[in-house]
Amino acid sequence: MNSIKINSFLTVWAFCCCLVACKPASKPETVLPKTYSAAEIKKESDRANAFFDACFDAYVLRNPEYETQIGGKVNFGKWNPVGDAYWNAERAFAERELDSLHNSFVYEKLDASTKLSYLLFEEKCNHTLDDFKWRYYNYPINQMDGFQSTLPAFLMSVHGIDTLPDAEAYLSRLSMFKSVFDAQLQELYIRDSLKIIPPKFVFFMALQDCKNMITGAPFDNSKINSPLLEDFTAKVNGAKSIKATDKAQLIMTCKDHLIQQVKPAYEALINFLIEQERSATLQDGCWKWPNGSKYYAYAIKRNTTIGITPEEIFETGKKEVERIHNEMKKIMRNVNFRNDNIIDFFNYLRNDPKFYYPNTPEGKQSYVNQATAIIDTMRSKLDLLFITKPKAAMVIKQVEPFREQSAGGAFYEQPSADGSRPGAYYLNTFNMKDQPIYQMEALAYHEGIPGHHMQVAIAQELENIPKFRKYNGNTAYDEGWALYSEWIPKEIGLYQDPYSDFGRLANEVFRAARLVVDAGIHYKKWSREQALAYFLANTPNSEGDCKKEIERYIVWPGQATGYKIGMMKIQSLRREAQDALGDKFDVRQFHDLVLKNGALPMSLLAEQIRNWIDENEKTAK
Repeated sequence: MNSIKINSFLTVWAFCCCLVACKPASKPETVLPKTYSAAEIKKESDRANAFFDACFDAYVLRNPEYETQIGGKVNFGKWNPVGDAYWNAERAFAERELDSLHNSFVYEKLDASTKLSYLLFEEKCNHTLDDFKWRYYNYPINQMDGFQSTLPAFLMSVHGIDTLPDAEAYLSRLSMFKSVFDAQLQELYIRDSLKIIPPKFVFFMALQDCKNMITGAPFDNSKINSPLLEDFTAKVNGAKSIKATDKAQLIMTCKDHLIQQVKPAYEALINFLIEQERSATLQDGCWKWPNGSKYYAYAIKRNTTIGITPEEIFETGKKEVERIHNEMKKIMRNVNFRNDNIIDFFNYLRNDPKFYYPNTPEGKQSYVNQATAIIDTMRSKLDLLFITKPKAAMVIKQVEPFREQSAGGAFYEQPSADGSRPGAYYLNTFNMKDQPIYQMEALAYHEGIPGHHMQVAIAQELENIPKFRKYNGNTAYDEGWALYSEWIPKEIGLYQDPYSDFGRLANEVFRAARLVVDAGIHYKKWSREQALAYFLANTPNSEGDCKKEIERYIVWPGQATGYKIGMMKIQSLRREAQDALGDKFDVRQFHDLVLKNGALPMSLLAEQIRNWIDENEKTAK
């Protein structure tokens, strides 16, 4: 309940008490809620939506990298601000915006869609205020999204070059590289003083990323260009609107910036990491941070969007692992495996070469080709499950060599809002033993279609809602939908190969085991060895894949819990709707309802689904 509704209730309650005290008890009067005309509701809703868009536009201008991601170019040559000055400013913005929301608009006077926007905007502001306390509770340097790799990856993957100003904006960002790294280094020193230091394993990978970025021309005499020079040169030479004489000058300026800005930036970071590694420990959980246990409980709440404790996360994971194992054993019998020992079957999947493409350029390309075919088949069947489909295109890419050793197995990158950059499903083909063939179908559905691409692209393409809702997100919704999207293709006859169907269950049991392992590391103080032993005993994933996943949970406390919790909530709401509506239940309408409002916390998603159920039940009567 929001504060305006609370205040309205208290006002009515106080007024009714006064009536009881002043009027004869035999005939109490009823106070009816105020009603508003359609014109009044439209006017108030229009005002509120204009306010939401103004706040969003201001946020975008304060965050140039985000602006580039969604296709804007006002601050194309700048980086996001870093440090306490930025955090304090964002907190002040959130306080002012929340105050304006509560004092400038009457919740009851808004239409249904704008009421939902009101609640989401209120939640967004409160998250900014709540997060402020925990702003140092992360690792800016890590193997997943540390700035040592994400800043160059941003230039290479997001910053396109079609015109001379685009190229100049790229160079502008290069010219600021050292100042951005210096600001990030100050953030690292603050965390160092708080004893929020990455565990030892992070340093080797982060240092490797740093060295990769300053290897090759113009940093040495190599005939191979360094990653940023290769990227800039290819983009500039491919831009037809840029004159040949300008191209040569641009590339020369790029080399200068790489030497004068990028190289010293990475050298300073390398020196810091070498020094800090001496004080790093083998302890992995965030319980080791000051107030780390309180932070973990907060992280669980933020990532699941429901009230669930670390202990409940742990126990839910164990129960789901057991349930999924029983489903797996049915497939083991179906393929006539030699016994019913699930660990034997896991080892068979890990070790038989027929389940893996060779770790060669040809093998890697074969995987990409097969993943593309899976996506194309699913795309042709979308009408069976969906009413609304995304307009934005999606491509499949291999993770760039400079970060493939440290990056995750697969991930999705959103398209630009104007359609100029497609969504991208990234596959990490560094070690093909970590990409089993039997899991590739489920993985494609998760990262691509109908998973992240549909969820993100449809949200961006929604009309008649404020901009912030098009780009809003939370782990339970985003990843819960993607995991749910692995499950629903089975309904329309996909997963014909029983091993692929086992791969679907393998992905799901992996997400269930994540609940156990994430809480195990950060709540029960498990070691990496304990976490690895649990994964190897309960999932078919390779040891290398399990190690990477564990390392991911260590640097992102609580994030991995949103997947299974979100999926379970969406499935629960679907069962609720099916039970209530019976033959009148339409899965396409259900999916449309889940997707048409953008990302919602699970509580508000449940409210939308239950309102839909009520409306359908009234219509049926």
